Amino acid sequence: MIRGVVRKGKGYGRKIGFPTLNINNNSKIKHGVYAGEVMLDKKVYKAGIIIGENAEAHLIGYHGNAYGKIATFKVKKFIRKFKNFKTEEELIAQIKEDIKKC
Repeated sequence: MIRGVVRKGKGYGRKIGFPTLNINNNSKIKHGVYAGEVMLDKKVYKAGIIIGENAEAHLIGYHGNAYGKIATFKVKKFIRKFKNFKTEEELIAQIKEDIKKC
């Protein structure tokens, strides 16, 4: 699990239709894409979680502003390694597949 204060990211996830919560990654979890859960405001959401230098999560069914709130990311299942995509459309298609696995 990774716990931290939600901070502003670069905004790219929101731009392509998959807004994320961003927190500092203070874990030793292997970098990659995971299925998991995020607890925010005493509610648990299924989430796609990206672990890298930072940790970010797309919460399924969440629509709100979480900046400054405490979030707990529970990493459950490894989905895939990081991958570079030739186009933004390929990235979006992959994210949709990843979310289905969550």
